[in-house]
Amino acid sequence: MLTPEQHQWVASPMAGVSRMMLERSGAETARATSLVRYAPGAGYHAHQHGGGEEILVLSGIFSDEHGDYPAGTYLRNPPGSSHTPYSAQGCVLLVKLWQFHATDQQQVVLASQQSDFVAGLVPGLTVLPLHQHDGVQTALVRWAPHTRFNRHLHVGGEEILVLQGLFCDEYGEYPALSWIRSPAYSQHQPYTKAEGALIYVKTGFIGADLLGDVWLPQQDAT
Repeated sequence: MLTPEQHQWVASPMAGVSRMMLERSGAETARATSLVRYAPGAGYHAHQHGGGEEILVLSGIFSDEHGDYPAGTYLRNPPGSSHTPYSAQGCVLLVKLWQFHATDQQQVVLASQQSDFVAGLVPGLTVLPLHQHDGVQTALVRWAPHTRFNRHLHVGGEEILVLQGLFCDEYGEYPALSWIRSPAYSQHQPYTKAEGALIYVKTGFIGADLLGDVWLPQQDAT
């Protein structure tokens, strides 16, 4: 778990781009989950993603030669894809590398700000599915104020990034930009207070034979 007051931004090899490591296993080529911040005008040279790249644009506008992606855009660039990313006005991203299954070759560009959420399992909960493959599921979940979910078990683990509001469970309270990674078979009973919340959530990834677990050296370089 990492809360906003614990954030430590570090410079990347590219000028104007800084990173806040959430989870990392490997050296510069790594299975990694990070917040990435582009200063206005910053960008990378053209490069290929051998293990795939998943992006959620948190603020600003992220761009590459294929288009411009404002805040709320969800992107999946499959293994072997390449691009030249940059940001004219600056942006902040959630980025996950080397966390694709070898058979997942789906390219995704989803504008969540223009998409409809559907009713969840309890009143006050709405869900926007982002991606699903081989038991790994990713979604945005909107919690109305004072919503309480049932106590439940995550067999394949759970990862949450709080995007807006205040997300809570019996273990603590998590403001916007808090990151929570819970192990396999963890349990909790989440709820919200007056602020409500919007969260990014991924489940089923532990034991899913993702590329970074198979092909990269599993040393801790956080």
